[in-house]
Amino acid sequence: MDWSKRAEYVRSRHGVESAWADEAVDDDHAVWLVPDPASRSGQSVRVIGYSMSAREVLTVILVDADVDVEERPDGEWWGSNAWMASAPDRRHYGREN
Repeated sequence: MDWSKRAEYVRSRHGVESAWADEAVDDDHAVWLVPDPASRSGQSVRVIGYSMSAREVLTVILVDADVDVEERPDGEWWGSNAWMASAPDRRHYGREN
C-alpha cells in the first residue's frame, strides 16, 4: 500500500499509523469488502483486519492502483483512510473468523 498521500491525514485524524493499517490488510483473517459498501465511486475496498502493533481491529480503505492512469502508487493500492473498527465492522470481522 502506498500511503504517501494520506499517511499524515490518517495519523492526525484517526491516530492510526500507516504501518498498522498495512498489518491489518496483511492479516490472514482480514475481511475484504469489494467494493466498499460505503463507497460512492465504487473504486475503493474496505478491509477489516487486526493490527498486532495497534492491538486493535482496524478498518482500512484502499483505492485500486488503476484509479489514476497518470500516477501509479508504490504497490498495488493507494492507502486512503484507516481507523479503529466500529462495532459493526468488528462484528463482521468476528463472524468471518
